[in-house]
Order: sequence, then structure tokens, then C-alpha cells
Amino acid sequence: MDTRIASSDGVSLAVHDYNQDSLAPTILFSHATGFHGRVFDPIANELVATHHCVTFDYRGNGDSTLPFDWGVRWSAYGDDALAVARVAAVNGPVIGVGHSMGGSALVMAAIREPDLFRILILFEPIIFPLRPLNLPNVPNTLADGARKRRTTFDSFDEALANYSAKPPLNVFHSEALSAYVKFGFSQISDGKVTLKCSPEHEARTYETGALHETWDQLANLRTPTWVISGIEQDQGPSSIAPLIAAAIPGSHFKKYDDLGHFGPMQDPQRFISIIRQIESN
Repeated sequence: MDTRIASSDGVSLAVHDYNQDSLAPTILFSHATGFHGRVFDPIANELVATHHCVTFDYRGNGDSTLPFDWGVRWSAYGDDALAVARVAAVNGPVIGVGHSMGGSALVMAAIREPDLFRILILFEPIIFPLRPLNLPNVPNTLADGARKRRTTFDSFDEALANYSAKPPLNVFHSEALSAYVKFGFSQISDGKVTLKCSPEHEARTYETGALHETWDQLANLRTPTWVISGIEQDQGPSSIAPLIAAAIPGSHFKKYDDLGHFGPMQDPQRFISIIRQIESN
């Protein structure tokens, strides 16, 4: 069931509840920059047998709104996660499952209102220990790539074929990639499809990823937390994942050398097993 929830700055968030009437433990899925909540479909569709599953789109992604000419503030992504968690936790604290930017936003929310969260499972969250002034002045290749991203295709099928044939999204499981295209594009009047998340919004999110101060607050996180990464890549999110885990009191760290940054979408069955194993501990 699709609903909408209000967040800060007048934002309206699109929320997808896979089994609204379930009284089972709730899992709240939190997506990465440029994606949307439904990329978790292969994971949530299996876990609904035992869990109440909820996904949502961050502001400017998927079907959620974005204020005109909004100056990106990563703390506002925390506002979005918190707004949805407050509703999702109606039957008790949620299991927060976050990927990349979505992982850092869940951390922000859990620091502010820890009673909403039972467990955090974070795959390569974006929480940098260094401030931009301490970093070399190098081009932001992710932002540059986002601004060059093709936004329009003749059909959903053409978009799917394009992403299937080349990096970086060709590593996605077929069901995750299909969901990315189906729910990440809108059909326009001439029959073509256009990307919902604007390249400029995605680029600005990448450019400001080191500006939020979440690193300095990690010692205040009291939610049981598991930080997971794929193979270590120099200066990538995987390289800082063990540092994040070390900064969170009592957290756990696990690395999978056969996965990349898109691990949850690359191997949904593995991620389902990880969630079940962590929950059973």
C-alpha cells in the first residue's frame, strides 16, 4: 500500500507498506542516493512472510517531493528517516536497514530518537570522519557522473536494457534492477520515460556527503548496530566502514569481499540471510 508522510521543509514522502496490517516485527528499508525505496523489493518481498516491511523515497528521489532550489542538507535526510520511523514504529521499535546515504540517515534518526529503533543494519553508510577542509581538492567523480546521466529513454524496456549492459548497475540482481527502472522513471506524453530523480539533485547530494556532522555524534548512538561492507576500495565507503563501526559503542563489523557498494541489490538473498542472522543473535 502506498501512502504519504510529511517531513521537514514541506516535503511529502512516498511510503510503500508491503503488508500494512501485519503485526510482525517491522523492517524499515532506507535507500541510497539516486535510488528509491522499491529497489529493496527482492528483499522485502521475501521477508514479508515473517516481517512487516516498509520502504520509502527520500526527498527528491522516486515519488517524494523536493522544495524548489533546495540547498541540500544531509540532516534533512535524517528528518525524512525520522518521519517515517515514527509511523513505522507504531507496533514497536523497527529494524532499520540502510544502504549508503540511507544508512547515514537512519543513524541520524536513531541518535535523535533511539526508542524508535531496535537494530540498525547499515551497508557502507556515508559518514566521513574528515571535514572537507582536511581533504584534498579533487574532482567529485560521482557528482560529475550524475550530471552527465542520461535522463530519457524511448521506453522502460530500453532503460532496463541500457542499465543491464554496463556498469555500475549491471551488477544488480535482475529483480532489483527491474524495480529501479519501473519505479524510478515516469512515462511522459510522447510515450518516452524520464528519470524521476534529477541529475542535479543527485550530484548535489554527492557533493555534500562529507558536510554532515554525524561522525562526531556516533559515540551517542545506543541502538545495537551492525556495519557491513563489500570489498575495500580506496577512498570509497567501504574503506571507512570499519572506522564507523569502531566509533559506535558495541557495534559489529562484517566485510564481504565478493560484494561491491551495491551489495544489497547485487545479492538480495545474501542480504536476507544477513538480516535474519543478525535478528536472531
